[in-house]
Amino acid sequence: MRTRTRTSARTAWQVTAGAAGLSLLVAACSSGGSGSSDDATSEGTDGEQITLTVATFNDFGYTDELLAEYTAENPNITVEHVKAARSEDARANLTTKLAAGGAGLADIEGVEVDWLPELMQSSNLFLDMSDPAVEGRWSDWKVKQATTPEGTLFGYATDTGPEAICYRSDLFEAAGLPTDREEVAELLGGDDATWEDYFEVGRTFTAASDSAWFDSANAIYQGLVNQMEAAYEDTDGTPKDLAENEEVKAIYEQTLAAAVDDDLSAHVNQWTPDWEAAFQADGFATMLCPAWMTGPIEERAGGVTGWDVADVFPGGGGNWGGSFLSVPASGEHTEEAKKLAEWLSRPETQIKAFTNAGTFPSQVEAYEDETLLSSTNEFFNDAPVGQIFSERALNIDVAPYKGPNYFAIHTTVNDAITKVDVEQSADADSAWDGAVQAAKDLGIY
Repeated sequence: MRTRTRTSARTAWQVTAGAAGLSLLVAACSSGGSGSSDDATSEGTDGEQITLTVATFNDFGYTDELLAEYTAENPNITVEHVKAARSEDARANLTTKLAAGGAGLADIEGVEVDWLPELMQSSNLFLDMSDPAVEGRWSDWKVKQATTPEGTLFGYATDTGPEAICYRSDLFEAAGLPTDREEVAELLGGDDATWEDYFEVGRTFTAASDSAWFDSANAIYQGLVNQMEAAYEDTDGTPKDLAENEEVKAIYEQTLAAAVDDDLSAHVNQWTPDWEAAFQADGFATMLCPAWMTGPIEERAGGVTGWDVADVFPGGGGNWGGSFLSVPASGEHTEEAKKLAEWLSRPETQIKAFTNAGTFPSQVEAYEDETLLSSTNEFFNDAPVGQIFSERALNIDVAPYKGPNYFAIHTTVNDAITKVDVEQSADADSAWDGAVQAAKDLGIY
């Protein structure tokens, strides 16, 4: 292995919001009806004045001004927005109140996509959101994410996370590589880009640079998993024995061969202090980049010039992240809440949310909107991010199946990758054996 000046870490992998499931011990509760959103506007029952609460986290782009538009169209409706600072806080509130049967939940609850496998086990506590008004609003893979095993629609998709490649053009130039974003896209394989193309360019880069090629082996592994239809469970929910899961083992070995054997990794885990410090220390030249990641990069790389975005992704398309609006069946005004959720998830509303907070819309129609397509990002060398991520979104054709055991098994593999890439306390074979045993210890097969 070559020796380079490199930011390192010994901290354990930190699971982001929704990356580890907590069992929901929910009380029985009757489900609500589906209804139909025929009208563009909604009114309170029998003209009465009602209040609808919308609970979100981070920033969905729902400003007071945006919500006031709905109130103007629906004078009998008052909308109150409750925003948690962190998605972890919102999830804890949701699961705790569901365990009590749903009392105290907002009329509309924002749900991160990674919470869905767990929450769908209690889909009787939520309204079926199926409605002719939203047919064709999203790509089939997006609808599939929110479709319960019983065939009901759990929620309306708001934002999504189509992935491109973010890169440091200045580090590319120093290593003798092209810097123009279109040339970089072709360098990485263009429309036919493969993971081997990405790693091969990385080997060329690291031979001429002291910086790593990518930030995190776990992030690379996540990108590969997100392109699998059913990584850890069959689509009927049956867990796959990790010891016999050759497909997962193959991408595990592919990831660590690039990260450790080829030494392309910065050997840090995302969201750790060492990862944050690496942005200021020329720690790495590229990273897998869902649309929402441009914000965290800019926050951590302030004062560093050279960041850009290439319209390319290994293996075709990939999605990482996204949220939905659900309606708890315990609410007093479930049909009115459903109509508000329909309005909030319309293409034109989501374009406004994108303008407000950069949350990339999930609606197919939105990808033809001039406001989105003309959007640029000054920090990323004025990259046409609206156009790039719209193109990336249209290349996504797989919605990975994530059942109730997905995250428990996924965590065992991520822990193994951390031991090899970050902690460097085990080799790939012994860490894999540890993951197999940890998965077995879960008692799910």
